[in-house]
Amino acid sequence: MAEPTPRRNEPRLRPAPLLFEPAEAASDPEHFFDLESIDDPRALLARATELTMAFRAAADRAVEFQAMAAAQLADPRRFDRLTAADIAERAEWTEDYAKKMVEFGRDLMRGEAEGRGPGDPV
Repeated sequence: MAEPTPRRNEPRLRPAPLLFEPAEAASDPEHFFDLESIDDPRALLARATELTMAFRAAADRAVEFQAMAAAQLADPRRFDRLTAADIAERAEWTEDYAKKMVEFGRDLMRGEAEGRGPGDPV
C-alpha cells in the first residue's frame, strides 16, 4: 500500500501500481480496475484499499506539481508571469486558493513545506 507523502529527508515510497485497463474494459461503466471480478471480500478489501491509497498518493503528488507550476508562472522574474487571477482561471480555482498554491509551490521549491500535510497548501 502507498504511504503518505514523505518529508524532504525521507525516501518517497511508490504507491500501489495503477494498472492501465484495456480500452474495451474501460468503456464498461461497471468495470473498475478488475475489482468486480474479485469474489473474496478479503481480497476485494485489500485491493480496493491499495487503489484508494494509490489514488490519494497520486493526488497529493499532483497537487505538489500544480503548486510548483503556479509558483513558476507567478514568478516576478518572468516577463510573461501570470497574476493569481490568471492562474486561478486556468486551474479553475478561486483567486485566494491560487495565491495559497503559489506560496505553497514556492515553499516546495525552497524545500520548506515540511510543516504542512501532503498536498495541503492551506
